[in-house]
Amino acid sequence: QVQLVESGGGLVQPGGSLRLSCTASENIFSFNRMGWYRQVPGAQRELVATITRSGSSDYADSVKGRFTVFRDITKNTMYLQMNSLKPEDTAVYYCNALPGSDPTSNYWGQGTQVTVSS
Repeated sequence: QVQLVESGGGLVQPGGSLRLSCTASENIFSFNRMGWYRQVPGAQRELVATITRSGSSDYADSVKGRFTVFRDITKNTMYLQMNSLKPEDTAVYYCNALPGSDPTSNYWGQGTQVTVSS
């Protein structure tokens, strides 16, 4: 089965930067779409950024201009570069992938904590 492993979370001051990584156990071209989601306790999980197999990306309004999603195909890794971080960005961030072979299925990573605080 496909496994997704996130890393890169931590504590950062407001205005700082972090880069999250999501490494997949198979060729990421096998996915129709990958993305980053985040969740605060007691709230619904929300979409942060997505990237399709063709490389097209999209972002939530709250992070446009601050976050960038990109890939390293040779490493089967998707990244989320987060700049100008705000306290409201504090959440557990999850990696997601939608397989091309089974569009009704999806995979999730274990999550990585991002805390923005002074």
